[in-house]
Amino acid sequence: MEEKKYVLAVPNFSEGRRKEVIKAIADVFKDREGVTLVSVEPEYDFNRTVVTVLGEPEPLKKALIEMAGKSYELIDMREQKGSHPRIGGQDTIPLFPFRNISLEETKDLAEEIGKELFEKYQVPIYFAGANARTEDKKSISFIRQGQYEGLKALLENENHPDYEARKPDLSVDGKLHPKYGATIVSADTEGLTAYNVFLATEDINIAKQIAKIVRGPSGGFSTVRAVGIKFPERDGVVVSMNMFDCAKTPLYRVYELIKIEAQKYGVAVTGSELVGPVKLEYLLNNLEHYLGLQGLRWDQILETHLMK
Repeated sequence: MEEKKYVLAVPNFSEGRRKEVIKAIADVFKDREGVTLVSVEPEYDFNRTVVTVLGEPEPLKKALIEMAGKSYELIDMREQKGSHPRIGGQDTIPLFPFRNISLEETKDLAEEIGKELFEKYQVPIYFAGANARTEDKKSISFIRQGQYEGLKALLENENHPDYEARKPDLSVDGKLHPKYGATIVSADTEGLTAYNVFLATEDINIAKQIAKIVRGPSGGFSTVRAVGIKFPERDGVVVSMNMFDCAKTPLYRVYELIKIEAQKYGVAVTGSELVGPVKLEYLLNNLEHYLGLQGLRWDQILETHLMK
């Protein structure tokens, strides 16, 4: 009997405040054969929601297209505001091979999703990651430069020196859709892990300075992107990170660096937080480090026997 193939999707839509809208979009994944909704993570200040879903390729594809359609229906980018970078109501649809499926197959699935979304909704599509048409567009941060407002203005001027490099890969007229914005579709080998570290200070500049030290482009870890932010609902400030490979750059390594840098300012680290699901191996490598465990085997963890 052929083993079933599974893909991990972590789509991000640009609404984190209106509970009824979040529910309407996320409910698309419920009670669907071949699809499992793992988590729904609204972020009020960012005004975006990250959904984690596992599924067999075809059922998952249909669900993701339906989800995007619901996002386009309920989110108007002309009115949407938030502190997280975004260019569309259905901002991203990243796919990752999870079990019994190759990156190449996952890449093909992402291509199908992007093309079907464009054909069905005429929404501009950017392909990133393994699907990128140019080296620059492999990076979501490159595509999102200027956010919805800045990118929209740039693309309305075809004489802009960056127009060719920044225009969508699929579009009706080379511009953003006024209401939908654009959607980024991608496949890659590893999904990101969202990780926050909390600092006992209200000085946002300290968080920003530490984030600059941690993130890859400014001399930190090549697999980490970081920002310093304030969550209004809690004390202190935050170094908020997207970690793209917690095998090569474990959580403990980043956590300890932030503690060291915070000491320069006489600031304590009060704790940390994982946002959404995380792979078991990304927790075990921290356990091995802090306890000095030698030769830890997966089969020593009882629950792994139930996962087979």
